[in-house]
Amino acid sequence: MQKPTLSFGQMWNLSFGFFGVQIAYALQSANISRIFATLGADPHTLSFFWVLPPLMGMIVQPIVGAMSDKTWCKWGRRKPYLYVGALVAIIVMALLPNSGSFEMTVKAALAFGAIMLMLLDTSINMAMQPFKMMVGDMVNEEQKTKAYSIQSLLCNAGSLVGYLFPYFFTWFGVRNVAPEGVVPDSVTWSFYIGAAILILCVLYTGAKVKEWNPEDYAKYNGIQQEEKEEKQNILQLLVHAPKAFWQIGVVQFFSWFAFLYMWTYTTGGIAETVWGTINPATEGYQAAGDWTGVLFAVQAVGSILWAMVLPQFKNAKVGYAMSLVLGAVGFISTYFIHDQYMLFVSFLLVGCAWAAMLAMPFALLTNSLSGKAMGTYLGLFNCTICLPQIIASLVGGLILGVVGGEVVDGIQTGQVAMLVVAGVSLLLGAVAVFGISTKREA
Repeated sequence: MQKPTLSFGQMWNLSFGFFGVQIAYALQSANISRIFATLGADPHTLSFFWVLPPLMGMIVQPIVGAMSDKTWCKWGRRKPYLYVGALVAIIVMALLPNSGSFEMTVKAALAFGAIMLMLLDTSINMAMQPFKMMVGDMVNEEQKTKAYSIQSLLCNAGSLVGYLFPYFFTWFGVRNVAPEGVVPDSVTWSFYIGAAILILCVLYTGAKVKEWNPEDYAKYNGIQQEEKEEKQNILQLLVHAPKAFWQIGVVQFFSWFAFLYMWTYTTGGIAETVWGTINPATEGYQAAGDWTGVLFAVQAVGSILWAMVLPQFKNAKVGYAMSLVLGAVGFISTYFIHDQYMLFVSFLLVGCAWAAMLAMPFALLTNSLSGKAMGTYLGLFNCTICLPQIIASLVGGLILGVVGGEVVDGIQTGQVAMLVVAGVSLLLGAVAVFGISTKREA
């Protein structure tokens, strides 16, 4: 039986909580390198801290997916995991930016920050995954691209807010510098306000969305009784995964490999190329940290605008590939730009790639799946987001040593070259797009 056609408002409500979750994710993405550099981390080891978020995603999201496939209670099927994730996230968001404020040694502060980062990403992943699953559960194939585009719009709007918070707090007079090893108040208050918005948005979606009961879910997803009783473990599901699962995964590898380096090295890169400093204790470096948030906000604007263009492509794969190519041009151009405002052009182009990464993989994948193991497959698919980030984190220091400049006072120069590496990776992803099969198999 065809799933019912949903109104724009119903699809909006399905994803509205994503706005708050993405504020938290944006604050993490734009400020983690800044926080750990401020605490005393070396640029060569900076990427190691980025191992933790995707590692926790690889562990948490398949578990949440598999468990939520079997969860049917009065609070819903996916929503209980959303509530738990959001609650943990707001607690950790109050602690992480204070890692340098508890009079600990540098090593202890870095270790505490790493633990908080691990818990933050665990909780964000737990809160984020249910939104993707609910769209897969409740939206029919004809509306799925539109529904994921709405989710992408809300995601980018949340990113816009989260990225700009430190810049705006500084503009309003909140201190943007602090004693050595202490995170500035502008960043700390950004995390506090972000946590408050997160819980309000999640509660809104929880109140507005009523998930289907088991009978309706089986009816709308064409699941027979024997299929409901059939038990398959995760390994079996991977063995029988549709070809699109693996083919999209190749594109995901190159895409997320690229964006990990954007999150890790943009602040250090533009601090040197625009502000002429590599020292995290300087005012110029902290100004570059604020401007990184502005650039990521510009990226979000570019993504919102491009998300409106993507559905107009008659061939989804052409739109997907073109988006990644535009993002590659944006990344590579940063190497040649030394004006902070000209970087807007670069990050508008990067936003085109981000828009496609948020919408296209899930639309293509869920159209190739039946509903009986939707959550588990989406949880497993998250590994195609997490694994490339882990690999990029582990080899980041080595690549920086090859493409970067000389070491000055123990700090590696030439971090902007890592954005060129990101651009090359996106070009490889664009080529891989044309190997994706669109046939429904599982």
